[in-house]
Amino acid sequence: MKIQDILFLVVFIVLMIKRDSRIPAVFGIISLILSIPLFSFWIFFSAQRLTWYAGAFFLLSIIITMFNLGKKENAS
Repeated sequence: MKIQDILFLVVFIVLMIKRDSRIPAVFGIISLILSIPLFSFWIFFSAQRLTWYAGAFFLLSIIITMFNLGKKENAS
């Protein structure tokens, strides 16, 4: 397990605890932006990992949004 994997897990767990759907989406976009130069320099392993991390952040954002929508519907 590389340092980037450990950093991703720490950030992912913190974002799960915060439960704000916008923050993981922003981290997903940042991950994609950071992967672009890595792909251009042919550093495929790290760039591919960053795209997987972006997908995980986007999925977390969707799950948090769906959870919050279900919570609001039950409160009505």
